[in-house]
Amino acid sequence: MQKHVPSKSRNAAVSKASNGETLVAGLHLVSTPLGNARDITLRALDVLRAADLLVAEDTRSLRRLMNIHGIPLAGRRVMAYHDHSGDRDRKAVLDALRQNASVAYASEAGTPLVADPGYALVRTVIGEGYRVLPVPGPSALIAALTVAGLPCDRFAFAGFPPSQRKARRRFLQLLADVPGTLILYESPRRTGATLQDAADVLGADRPAALCRELTKKFEEIRRDTLGALAESLSGTPLKGEIVLLIGKGETPPDPAIVEQALREALKTRKLRDAASDVAGRFGMSRRDIYQLGIKIGN
Repeated sequence: MQKHVPSKSRNAAVSKASNGETLVAGLHLVSTPLGNARDITLRALDVLRAADLLVAEDTRSLRRLMNIHGIPLAGRRVMAYHDHSGDRDRKAVLDALRQNASVAYASEAGTPLVADPGYALVRTVIGEGYRVLPVPGPSALIAALTVAGLPCDRFAFAGFPPSQRKARRRFLQLLADVPGTLILYESPRRTGATLQDAADVLGADRPAALCRELTKKFEEIRRDTLGALAESLSGTPLKGEIVLLIGKGETPPDPAIVEQALREALKTRKLRDAASDVAGRFGMSRRDIYQLGIKIGN
């Protein structure tokens, strides 16, 4: 059982943002634009302006973003924290927090920790009892989901597939029965191979979308079946950030299970209401379920 560590966070302000609000001590996870610099939130700008210590996945990207929005460094330190960071870097952040400082950690693009570095840092900060505060904003997977034209009521984000073909196909097989839209990030160099493997493993007729360079100058969204997308990329190299989305398979429900569900629903509801409920549960036509109800009644 994990030992509970009491919070060491303090209510005292260590900085003031431009709107006069206080910035409490703790690690502030700042989401940054995917491409268009104007997609940053007002709160994120306030945090970057007021934080005592600035930490970034890519310090050059953060400095450029702050320069675009007219936020001066004002003598503050900017330190890097990325995939190769270790205990020494985490200790530097903890040392600042022990001094009741506010620390802003910014991703290179999107939301920190989502297929990005920062997990070990957050776990360490939590383990020491200091506050971790989200500063929500852009996320490539959510942006892609909203424009893909695939169901958004249920989805699963699986990160980056393995780079080796055998491992990648096994990875896809494990995700074959995900009951919703599947979202993947992929390298532009492997996108064609991944789409072909997905078509082979999941079915070439599965609906899919390829979102490239979201919010940037060369933004592109392709919507088609897995097979058609794979074929369109055959021998065509891509550039930029890629999000792949795959719709769920259309496996028809077992008729016996549908009938049993309808019989149970009819015990407490009128046919019209029971048909609507069962049709919604199984993704079937309400008219077909209604006709089945009439047949059961007869």
